[in-house]
Amino acid sequence: MRLLPWMLIAVLAGCAQTPAHDDSLYLALGQRAGLQRIVEGMLLNIAKDPRIVEHFKRVDVVRLRDKLVEKFCVETGGPCRYSGDSMAEVHKGQHLTRSDFNALVEDLIDAMDSQHIPVPTQNGLIAKLAPLRGEVIEK
Repeated sequence: MRLLPWMLIAVLAGCAQTPAHDDSLYLALGQRAGLQRIVEGMLLNIAKDPRIVEHFKRVDVVRLRDKLVEKFCVETGGPCRYSGDSMAEVHKGQHLTRSDFNALVEDLIDAMDSQHIPVPTQNGLIAKLAPLRGEVIEK
């Protein structure tokens, strides 16, 4: 019986060292509904953007919207699971340039502006998505 309290302390200490799940960005962006509004706004902006609209001509926009919402949800700490293909696989053979990627980011920022997302929160989302850049451009 003397061993039981020490085992309990060891288990609790192990739990205390596990980092807490951070969903603050997900919450700040309005959770899933907010992310959907942002993604839909971005897609509408892309549809009017002559720099990149051609890359989306043969895309199932509803599927794209749903997968982007899932991806953004996961990246921001939300309770979602991404069920799409990898970014590298999705963009393979498209030969997207840095300029293409930057145009999409501008369209995303414009969508967040229209939803009155504060700039620090916008920067948080962009920081989460920035590492994906290497999986998208020049593939």
